[in-house]
Amino acid sequence: MTSGTRDDAPLASAHGAAPHTHSMAEDIARCVHCGFCLQACPTYLQLGMETDSPRGRIALIDAVRTGRAEPTPALLGHLDACLQCRACETACPSGVAYGRIMETARADIVEHGSPPLSWVLRAIALREALPYPRRLAALFEAMRLYRRSPLRRVLARTGILRRVAPPLARAEASMPAPGRPFVPPPQRPGLARSVAMLTGCVMPHLYARTHEATVRVLNRLGYRVVFPEGETCCGALSAHAGDRAFARRLARRNTDAFLAAGVEAVIVNSAGCGAAMKEYGDLLAGDRVYASRARRLSAITRDVLEFVAGHDLGALGEVRAVVTYQDSCHLAHAQRIAEAPRRILRAIPGVELREMAAPDRCCGSAGLYSIVQRDMSQRLLDDKMDDVTATGAGVVATANPGCMMQLEAGVAQRASDATVSHVIELLDAAMRAAPAAGLRAL
Repeated sequence: MTSGTRDDAPLASAHGAAPHTHSMAEDIARCVHCGFCLQACPTYLQLGMETDSPRGRIALIDAVRTGRAEPTPALLGHLDACLQCRACETACPSGVAYGRIMETARADIVEHGSPPLSWVLRAIALREALPYPRRLAALFEAMRLYRRSPLRRVLARTGILRRVAPPLARAEASMPAPGRPFVPPPQRPGLARSVAMLTGCVMPHLYARTHEATVRVLNRLGYRVVFPEGETCCGALSAHAGDRAFARRLARRNTDAFLAAGVEAVIVNSAGCGAAMKEYGDLLAGDRVYASRARRLSAITRDVLEFVAGHDLGALGEVRAVVTYQDSCHLAHAQRIAEAPRRILRAIPGVELREMAAPDRCCGSAGLYSIVQRDMSQRLLDDKMDDVTATGAGVVATANPGCMMQLEAGVAQRASDATVSHVIELLDAAMRAAPAAGLRAL
């Protein structure tokens, strides 16, 4: 595998001692097997099997760690079926760091064991695509051409793609149409305070509108927004896939880039990316050169909704919409931010917020999960769309691009006229519809 963040710039090499975070034995020992996690776990609720619950998966991981079990395909299948949504962490009274346990276990298998071929290919694909802007741009341009071509219509009509390459067919069906890529706007003059913003890897190609809305909102609140040279993919997907070594290399690159910007905060509008960056201090805890620097970056990283909700939003215009809010797992459970997005939505005149029955249950997106675990992902999406439909909302708001993609797929499957939006886009619409600008309806 090669490494790099730009096609012409390799990542920094490893520094200091072999990286480590916390003792796996200590993390596992915190689990007292109380079972509070069971009713929070989407896969356990679907399957009813102990081995597909957080408690059961921790037992399997411990058995492999201590040599009482072999990492057989069947055992690893239970680990691979985990969404890593971390809802169990919110439910756990003992503070078990389940996300860290799962990432560390997968990393041990990838780095020191005999990982399944699918795990190896996943890690290679992520290494060779996500950190390279030019490669991603070429990939999304090819997708744009494909979606306009007769070939797509032929494949859809004949079903050839579903028969020959089911994973590719599933990815194609769930991927939104790439739009124009995000281009950082010119700096607004006269803004004394500065924040940096993560551009990310996939989001600027799929949801440029969300980035643009984020910049406008931050400008309106008095912040100049900078995009540091050298920033790269946050590394979340690599960490989830067990490639923590590569995730650390990405974390070092981002630590260098964002700390050099000299800003008061680093703003992230993707919940999964924000959770990963807030945990850089943990990820690089064993690195003598980067440990303290990573902790500094984690300390100033803020989800955009967390950051904005702490400000006076000023006069807002009316946005006439019935909205339901889907908690992004890595905002609600990893970052423990649930009230801020709701506070913003309730502050927008004209918005009627209707809560789902289970707004913080995973929608089934979970990074690559919707591709590699399509059946379970679809079951979770079906339940989520039932929940959405029951609210009667015309707008489904959330805070993560993966959730947006999954919910858009669900809306399309139901032939619904509902729309999916990032919360920051609704706030941007309200700011642009402030009294002087008149009303704007969604």
